[in-house]
Parts: sequence; C-alpha cells; structure tokens
Amino acid sequence: MRLPVSLILIVLSTLGTLSAQVRCTAKDRDLCESHLKALAEEFLSEAPMTEIIPTVGHRFIGTPYVAHTLEGETEELVVDLQGLDCTTFLENVVVLSRLVARDALTFADFQAELAGLRYREGVVEGYPSRLHYFSDWLYQNAQKGLITDITAELGGDAYEKEINFMSTHPDAYAQLGDPATLAAIEETEAAINSRRYYYIPKDRIEAVEDRIADGDLIALTSRVEGLDIAHVGLAIHVGDRLHFMHASSRSMKVEISTIPLVEYMAKSHTGIMVARLEDPRL
Repeated sequence: MRLPVSLILIVLSTLGTLSAQVRCTAKDRDLCESHLKALAEEFLSEAPMTEIIPTVGHRFIGTPYVAHTLEGETEELVVDLQGLDCTTFLENVVVLSRLVARDALTFADFQAELAGLRYREGVVEGYPSRLHYFSDWLYQNAQKGLITDITAELGGDAYEKEINFMSTHPDAYAQLGDPATLAAIEETEAAINSRRYYYIPKDRIEAVEDRIADGDLIALTSRVEGLDIAHVGLAIHVGDRLHFMHASSRSMKVEISTIPLVEYMAKSHTGIMVARLEDPRL
C-alpha cells in the first residue's frame, strides 16, 4: 500500500492534535467500533472498491436523517453515526471504505481519516478549515490523492458559476457573525471561483450511466444563485439503471432511490459532478 506523502503528513499532524478537538458520545464510539468489527469479519480487504463502498453504504440504510450535526460553539471533529445528513453519510462511508481497504480498523484510524477528509490540510483549525462547499471538498481531497474528479472525462461541460452563497447569506451561519471568519470564507470562495470545474447536465446523465461505477461519489449541482452543490450521495446500480444511495431529507433516512437518479433529481438540480475514490492499496 502506498499513501501520498501529503496524506501521510496530514495523518501524522492530525494524530497529534485530535484528542482535544473531538466531539463523540460513548454511543457513537461504540457504534463506530461495531461497524469496524463487522466490516473486518466480512474479509473485504482484498475486494475491489466498487464492492467495498456499496457494502459499507448499505450498513447505514435506515439511519435517521439529522441536519447540522457538525455545528457547535467551537469547531471540533464530530463523530456522529446515529444521525446523518447527505455529506456526513458520504464522508463516513468514504472513511470506513478506505479503512477496510487498508485493513486499519481502529477508532483512532477512523478519527484521523475523518479529519483528513473533512478539513483543509486535514487539520481542525476553526470554522473556515472545514470544507463547507462540496466543490472545494472535491478539489481539496483530489489534491490529497484521496479521490479523482472524473466529470470531465465523462464528457462534462465547464461549470461556470460564481460561488458566494455563504458570504452573501451570513445571517444563515452563526459563525459568520465574526468578521475574520467571514473574510476567510470569502477567501475560500475566491479560490473556488479561480478553478475550473465540470458538470454533466441533467439531460446527458442517462447517456453516461454505464460509465459511472458503483460507489462513485455523486454531487447534484444547484440552480440556486451562488450555491455549487445541493445534495450528495453514492452511485448504485439497480438492474441496468443508475440509482442514488443517500441520506434523504424527504424520507428522513438513508436510502436507495426507488427510481433512477436522473428521474429522482429535482427541478433545482442542473446536473451532476462525479468523483471516484482512489484505492489506498495502490
């Protein structure tokens, strides 16, 4: 197994700083360790990622949808597997899948991987260090060598949109009442707007369904002004059609869509971005 040097440095840094910055109940730790133990017993460490990721995702089917679990008076690494929103569902599945592939199944491993995924440079350093915009999440985790954005190779179009929803709606985020925090978010938005992103328009998704693998990360692009991504989840094929495994605010639980992804998408969704989790064993 070869890990990118940047990721090794992030993990080492994270291990040294996490202890005082983690919010996790005893029940959440027990639940996490239960998942780790059960996954170890499935002997998946040699399975392809296209098998590991859906297997991990299925363990969360039926988990209640709970929003805003990461928010608090201070920024901490939140470990909460009892209630998930779309992003925390995806993050927990990615982390557990990587740990299964690496055969590194301790709670300390889980915390370090989660911080490395959720935070810029893998370091919990105040509210702006969290990757709030999912397009930024995709970019930063590609830079760390954890994922590859495959939207362009699927024939995606340039995603030309100014991203500024957080800074233009500061009243919606308690932390943005602090001028320094707001300024840091504006810097993040400027960085996002300086990059080139791609998306697959809704009317072209069906044509590329067979090139999207089970376990690929799916981000639904938003029609809302200033907002990049409205919803995220995992690709899962049912028969010969692409469906969507996600934490749903409609049904208030983690589920697999009963209809194909392209039919599930709302009018407010313009298309998708697609990323693939890198195999940490390679």
